[in-house]
Amino acid sequence: MSHTTALHGKAKEDVLKSLYNQFTIDDQGLFKITRTFLSEISDGLSSYGRPMAMIPTFVKGVPDGSETGTFLALDLGGTNLRVCEVTLLGDKTFSLRQQKYKVSEALKTGEVTTLFDYLADSVDAFLTDTPSQGPDSHVSHADGDSPYVPLALTFSFPVEQSALDSGVLLTWTKGFSAKNAIGKDVVKLLQDAFDRKHIHVKCVALVNDTVGALLSRAYTSGGCILGAIFGTGTNGAYVEEVSKITKLGQNPSVAAGGEMIVNTEWGGFNNSRSALPTTPYDNKLDRESINPRFQAFEKFISGMYLGEIARNVILSLIDAAPKPLLFGGRSSALLNQQWGLDSAVLSEIEEAWEGLGRFSPPEQGSPEAQKEEKLRRIQGVLAQRLELSPPDISLADADVVRQVCNLIASRAARMSGTAVAAVLVHTGRARLWDRGEQSSAGLKDEGKRIGVGVDGSLVEFYPNFQTKLRASLRALVGPEVESRVDIGMAKDGSGVGAALCALVAQRQSQANHTNGAYGYVPEDIKVTAPTEVAYISSLSR
Repeated sequence: MSHTTALHGKAKEDVLKSLYNQFTIDDQGLFKITRTFLSEISDGLSSYGRPMAMIPTFVKGVPDGSETGTFLALDLGGTNLRVCEVTLLGDKTFSLRQQKYKVSEALKTGEVTTLFDYLADSVDAFLTDTPSQGPDSHVSHADGDSPYVPLALTFSFPVEQSALDSGVLLTWTKGFSAKNAIGKDVVKLLQDAFDRKHIHVKCVALVNDTVGALLSRAYTSGGCILGAIFGTGTNGAYVEEVSKITKLGQNPSVAAGGEMIVNTEWGGFNNSRSALPTTPYDNKLDRESINPRFQAFEKFISGMYLGEIARNVILSLIDAAPKPLLFGGRSSALLNQQWGLDSAVLSEIEEAWEGLGRFSPPEQGSPEAQKEEKLRRIQGVLAQRLELSPPDISLADADVVRQVCNLIASRAARMSGTAVAAVLVHTGRARLWDRGEQSSAGLKDEGKRIGVGVDGSLVEFYPNFQTKLRASLRALVGPEVESRVDIGMAKDGSGVGAALCALVAQRQSQANHTNGAYGYVPEDIKVTAPTEVAYISSLSR
């Protein structure tokens, strides 16, 4: 039997101990991050131009699951573009037809007009190739205008929204850097593309994917106060009292009062890194990224970056001198390439160790034999996914890589808990637990379920991610509050949430046309009668 205990050599032990110390956040570190979060939330609500933008969405209220209608949604947020038709069935369920279209690197980094022309062409292709299945539906008409197909745009990038159908792009994230886009109204960019191509589609609502997650979870569960994305990127949106969004000034929404969903853009939290536990590996990633010194929080916890952090650590161990500490000093072309290590590989390594997914639990035997079997599986993952030569990967190497990946993912999960805790504390649903306050007396929604909708590959698929997030949350707000936090997947938030926003926009348009009042602000987004629109391919071009 191969020797699998312990890492050989004091140098390797010292390096692993150093990595553990750098990537492990104790509870006091979590409290420091959360307090800084609370400060930046307040700053963003009071003034514009903050890194954590706290963007008013002009979406007031949340659905309760009784809404009905059929709507078209366009979802741009990462590698794929998605066009879908969502039918809300009014019983907390929905049906969906969709088509995905690849977004190339050239489109991500080229001229913005080229990108939006591609979006318009994709919508046209969907309308032409997949006729609507919606029953008894009709096309909307603007007063005196030609019929058009209403569409809601899910745009998963920081946008300063000034109305339900208007928002200026603040910065690109997630690997996008299309030229001449910053400072432009993304709804107008899309509408101009439709108009250039004579496609009779009207973009009636703009929604962030995180807002969509909140709305979707509220629709399917009957209530939700926070939507959060933990996937390629990260962000959160929550229900805020309008009176606390003081930067709105004299906006009519302030006089109307009530509540409004705020898009936090928490990926940009603490860009100064005064509270974030930065390592040299994080600094290297940031320096070589397309947006150095921006989106700091996102670079610690999101799927786009975890693999790159791990790659930086692994290469430092390969390059260690005078003696390499991994793979006998040998790397691979893939591992040498920036972004060559996908975060999905970290997840697969964890699955191999835990016996999840395609890895069945190891055969019964001694603890040593079980550990060896697990490490052999990790050897196979490393050889296949990183294109390393199998003879170069010892069992000890596999164990080191496993520990590195676990440290990086655990840090991400624990830091994710600080974002959720900060929203609960800010909205009066929790208190920080570091002073030993265990009573929930006087808290908002005392004793009641606290709905949180989540979406993203990390929280859905990464082994133990949500468990570690919950442990962090429990340390921050105490077990009583944490036990009432109902975290549920917001299935297809970007599609269903956009559909709900399109519904709001249509109601507002109808009210404006009927009343001649353009200052209408919807009190809620409950619809008592079906509102359906058809998608007729002959309208295109």
